[in-house]
Amino acid sequence: MAWVDKKYTLYKSENFEEYMKALGVGFFLRKIGNNVSPTVFLVKKGDWYEFHTESTFKTTILKFKLGEEFEEETMDGRVVKTTMTLDGNTLNQVQKTDKKSTISREFSDTECKVICTYGDVVSTRWYKV
Repeated sequence: MAWVDKKYTLYKSENFEEYMKALGVGFFLRKIGNNVSPTVFLVKKGDWYEFHTESTFKTTILKFKLGEEFEEETMDGRVVKTTMTLDGNTLNQVQKTDKKSTISREFSDTECKVICTYGDVVSTRWYKV
């Protein structure tokens, strides 16, 4: 896992507005979400992981053990039950909501590709080291 502890910054995004709209994110927060370039990174501490999302608007840290459900407060303030799993270099996040909600983060040494799915709405975002 050479990508653990590396910081990745957003440089490209597709369909993120529609994804946020499908989630029910309000107009103001959608505009902010589309205009910030967050930095993300994963930290491993024994059996625990921390996934950090940092931006000029807000910083969040998800603390979790792989395969164990936990309560997550999302960037827009929703509270959901979440489970994180690791498949090779892909960190998968499944959120229990009224529709299928997943976030898949595929890491390499130089890039992180994130696919966000809510129901039938899909957004792809790219981050680079």
